[in-house]
Amino acid sequence: MAALIGPNLGMNYGWSARESGWNTGMDANLKLLDAVLQLSVKSRTLASPSTAPANGERYIVASSPTGAWAGKAGQIAVRLEGAWFFYVPKIGWTCFIEDEDVLAVYKPTGWSAGLPI
Repeated sequence: MAALIGPNLGMNYGWSARESGWNTGMDANLKLLDAVLQLSVKSRTLASPSTAPANGERYIVASSPTGAWAGKAGQIAVRLEGAWFFYVPKIGWTCFIEDEDVLAVYKPTGWSAGLPI
């Protein structure tokens, strides 16, 4: 497996040539990039997943989450290949929130109220 983890996105790197684990580590890196680069979410008001999410849908998990989202409040939930993946936001991340039509920033206190776009 990769010997190093990047301090910003937490991506793995530093594999040696033909090292075992490269494929799974790189797959995780690419899923992370696809989830958070140019971040846009459908909503941040849901505390449980929608009943029929499309592949690639993203949400900011609301307070007091239940079901598959339990314990993931404030995180980015991404639906990929029939499963939910979760990413802890980092300070400074920006996100367009589609149902509010605002651009929000992640701060030490959580997601900002947002600026209208």
